[in-house]
Amino acid sequence: MKQITGHTGLTGLLGSPVAHSISPMMHNEAFEQLGLDYVYLAFDVGTDRLETAVEGLRALNVRGFNLTMPDKNLMCTLCDKLSPAAEISGAVNTVVNDGGVFTGYTTDGIGYMQAAKDAGHDLIGKKMTLMGAGGAATAILVQAALDGLSEISVFSIRDAFFPRAEKIVGQLNERTKCRVRLFDFDDESILRREIGESCILTNGTSVGMAPNTDRSVITNPSMFHQDLVVSDVIYNPKETLLLRTAREAGCRTFNGLYMLMYQGAEAFRLWTGQEMPIPLIKEKYFS
Repeated sequence: MKQITGHTGLTGLLGSPVAHSISPMMHNEAFEQLGLDYVYLAFDVGTDRLETAVEGLRALNVRGFNLTMPDKNLMCTLCDKLSPAAEISGAVNTVVNDGGVFTGYTTDGIGYMQAAKDAGHDLIGKKMTLMGAGGAATAILVQAALDGLSEISVFSIRDAFFPRAEKIVGQLNERTKCRVRLFDFDDESILRREIGESCILTNGTSVGMAPNTDRSVITNPSMFHQDLVVSDVIYNPKETLLLRTAREAGCRTFNGLYMLMYQGAEAFRLWTGQEMPIPLIKEKYFS
């Protein structure tokens, strides 16, 4: 068991709820395996107390911390500096403290891109169709454009996220070489065309997540083609209705489990400068 000393550095997770999070187990295991004198704790903090909590963490000189819902957007306004991805997306899930300067990052999109690579798919220079414009979808959109996908077609219902998505799409078209377009989800003919031209279809929404496992963003299997890779940010269930339908249509698929692992691994690297022992973490917590 790890010995806490007077030198032990603090990292952690802020959000509400957080009791279910696998992050403390994953990070503390990695710290122990690499002999790093850090500890990772979870704190139930909503947006109403986030500013106070962050000032406390600053006073305590913590090495860094993660944010989960509902704190990611508000944290943007509390950081001293932002990474390009965090600035464009308007969300922060990782903070690094360097001498009292809090820099905010979003590692969710990095987690997705690494998960795709882990599954054997090189997306750089290729086209993606992305379903959704909420938090997870935006993180994927921004990182994929920054990393060098050639084209991304985003489909969203006209909800509260749509105006924000229009703004982010505009920024990405100005700041990257990726051609990004936003479409209304209601137009099935355009959706069929864009999927037909894409190498990967990604569900960035919660449609199909437990307990509503009988739902899917794509209900017509004729939308798929055999060269298409289909991915889902959902990992409960491990195979959503979307992934099952795509697999039965001959597509290669992967879920969101390793996105969760790799976003944590990137936060770990930002805090420690070392690589998380992925094979061990994968076997112990994500198999």
